[in-house]
Amino acid sequence: MITIEKAEKSNFPTHNKMHRSMTCGIILILMILSSFIITQNAVAQEPLESPMEVEIDESNDTKIEHTLYWGQETEFEIKIKNTKNEHGKFIMTYSNPSDDWQVSLKDVSNKTGKYEYQILSFPLGKHLEIDFFGKSEITFLIVITSPSEPVDEEEFELRIMTEYSGGIFEEKVLVVKVLTDQKNDWVLPTITLMIGGMAVLFSLGLTWLILKKNRGNKKMIEISDSIRQGAMAYLNRQYKMIVIFVIVMGIVLALVMGLDAWKIATAFVVGAIFSASAGYIGMNIATHANSRTTQAARKGLNQGLRVAFNSGAVMGLTVVGLGLLGVSLLYLIFGDPTIIAGFSMGASSIALFARVGGGIYTKGADVGADLVGKVEKGIPEDDPRNPAVIADLVGDNVGDVAGMGADLYESYVGSLVACMILSITAFAFLGQDMVLKGIMLPLLIAAIGIICSIVGTFFVKTGETVEQGVLLWALRRGIFSAAIFTAILSYLVVVIYLGAEHIGIFFSILCGLMAGVTIGLITEYFTSEKYTPTRSIADNAKTGHATVIIKGFAVGMQSTAIPVIIIAVTIPAAYFFAGGFISPVLGLYGIAIAAVGMLSTLGITLATDAYGPVADNAGGISEMAGLPEKVRKRTDALDSLGNTTAATGKGFAIGSAALTALALLAAYSQAVRLDNINLINPLVITGLFIGGMLPFLFCSMTINAVGKAAFRMVEEVRRQFKEIPGIMQNKNKPDYARCVDISTQTAQQEMVLPGILAVVTPIAVGLLLGPAALGGLLVGATVCGFLLAILMANAGGAWDNAKKFIEGGYLGGKGSEAHKASVTGDTVGDPFKDTAGPSLNILIKLMTVVSLVFAPVILAFHILG
Repeated sequence: MITIEKAEKSNFPTHNKMHRSMTCGIILILMILSSFIITQNAVAQEPLESPMEVEIDESNDTKIEHTLYWGQETEFEIKIKNTKNEHGKFIMTYSNPSDDWQVSLKDVSNKTGKYEYQILSFPLGKHLEIDFFGKSEITFLIVITSPSEPVDEEEFELRIMTEYSGGIFEEKVLVVKVLTDQKNDWVLPTITLMIGGMAVLFSLGLTWLILKKNRGNKKMIEISDSIRQGAMAYLNRQYKMIVIFVIVMGIVLALVMGLDAWKIATAFVVGAIFSASAGYIGMNIATHANSRTTQAARKGLNQGLRVAFNSGAVMGLTVVGLGLLGVSLLYLIFGDPTIIAGFSMGASSIALFARVGGGIYTKGADVGADLVGKVEKGIPEDDPRNPAVIADLVGDNVGDVAGMGADLYESYVGSLVACMILSITAFAFLGQDMVLKGIMLPLLIAAIGIICSIVGTFFVKTGETVEQGVLLWALRRGIFSAAIFTAILSYLVVVIYLGAEHIGIFFSILCGLMAGVTIGLITEYFTSEKYTPTRSIADNAKTGHATVIIKGFAVGMQSTAIPVIIIAVTIPAAYFFAGGFISPVLGLYGIAIAAVGMLSTLGITLATDAYGPVADNAGGISEMAGLPEKVRKRTDALDSLGNTTAATGKGFAIGSAALTALALLAAYSQAVRLDNINLINPLVITGLFIGGMLPFLFCSMTINAVGKAAFRMVEEVRRQFKEIPGIMQNKNKPDYARCVDISTQTAQQEMVLPGILAVVTPIAVGLLLGPAALGGLLVGATVCGFLLAILMANAGGAWDNAKKFIEGGYLGGKGSEAHKASVTGDTVGDPFKDTAGPSLNILIKLMTVVSLVFAPVILAFHILG
């Protein structure tokens, strides 16, 4: 009745019952059809009732959005489950706004058991269709690459549909957006480029001040010129060989690196030129400053310290200046951090040859001079009657100035490049503006460090008190002041530039700064004659040569513990401070920025290290020129200080190498989409063992090379003492040039094989065993290389200073049996601390940066994995 009443109150005509009945019937039919359609749609929208379920990255959303920075890749996991024994069809189509988008089907795998499927169309050329028969679960890994060049905002749409025999239909849409391109801000890179140039100009100013100083008397000038000629002859000869390698490798990069090949090859060549230039400038001024330091020491201790330190500052500021200038320039030109990885590889290549070749040269000469001069003939160190004395003094420059400068130049550039590359993915979820800020931050921190290092140089001065503690504090005052100023300004940059919400990144930077200083102090403890470890080695000299060697090894092994703990604390701290708990990639960025923080004050840290060889040369010139005892006492004090700073410098270099290698490894893992290293994978284990073995094989090559050079040097020195009459009576001069030539030839010959090993091995393993195995290799090489480098550097430094402690009067002083035993320890330790150990820093960094540069080739053409 209610229905009738409502019908009667309607606008339908009441006088035509048939018309009214027909109208009601039509409405009823429409209602039934509508209900059926709605019901069917409801069923189709409800995936739980469907025989097939689709998940994208563990999400059941019907529409998933993701944002990429241009030139970035992302990987999606698409899982399809057919839960009933029904026929189903999976269809995937996409439409892209431009041809620059790339889509590939990386993997198809079954995770639940047996299934049967048939690919009806393939590859993903707009369309993929698969028929399913029966219960199954298939996981697809789809890789989507956004346009490689800057573009306006675009959306890529991937449409996924499932059809079933029962007529059920489900659809999901995956939308990937590329961020709107904004031109890279040229202002800040220009500023950092100018600050890099300012560092170079400041070093030129220091050079001018040094060259104004008096060179001393005729004898001092003659000795200095001999050292300079030998050093520059060696470097010129070495660079001729390196030029061939750079040309060949540049051609290889230009041929195999795809669309950006010429850019990467150009960056590689520029990196090699800048690194070689830094080494050449540093060693050039060091050989000019040695006699001037001796002459300044005749007037006072502070004058000698300032000349030697200023020459070291030229090296330090040239390294950081050219490093920041080169990275900033290439970023302004190319706007792509991945291309600048070629610059880092160029720097690494020069560093390897400079460090290995220089180390073989200096220690071959040093061992030969000590074994014949000190042990067999009983003459003092740097005695002009020793034919190898000039070669030894030359070696101080080619090994500890050019070699160390190239080593830390590589770390400096590598940390900047790794941090810039990681920024692309680390800040992508925060927008392109933050990506660009993340890229610029390491350059800004480096610029701040340069300014603070320049300021720190003015704090280095001392009085006339010849005490190691006073002299050491004179240098530390400069380092600590630069570190404090850098920390304060870095805080302001992070808060103002990135925003207070990213304050954790500042703490990551602080972690790196503190780790660098702490590792230096720990290295000093294990190598300085003031402390128990080194004095215990001296005590063991009472019982002979063997116990000195045994104790030195024990001290070296013991010294690995605390630096490893420091790095082990620094890595997770930097990771979590930067936001690793929010985004793992952001945490990796934190580790990379910690490496930048550690190296930010390299301008003054390297200055205190490069100061050492100049002071050592000054002492040798003082001895050979027969200057008064008080002058020798001052130069000996400066030389002894140089030994301490050299040891701490090596510790700093090793720590920075570990963090830099880890940052580059993180960048490599992003380049090859390596989320984790699976230790159950036999290929990964294979790579891990190969990587762990490489540092030992590399050290065997370099130490064996020193042995060959030393063997030839000992024979030559013995020959001259035997065949040239009157050397011991100062009636005839030794043939210094012959010894210099022996060291030069041997170093050039023996540095080739270790260099090839470092470059070829990662490429070969990557192509044969795959990206994951190469990741295992890099991990194994980094861990073993780090530990072995600490052991060798600290054991060698402790042996050296134990000898000097005895020479100072302990256990009978020079010429005693204990002294002879300590000379043996020092001789064994020489290739440890100045050849093999420091070269390991470059090995682990070079292999990682080679892997990063060749990542696209390895990813495309690997055979296994």
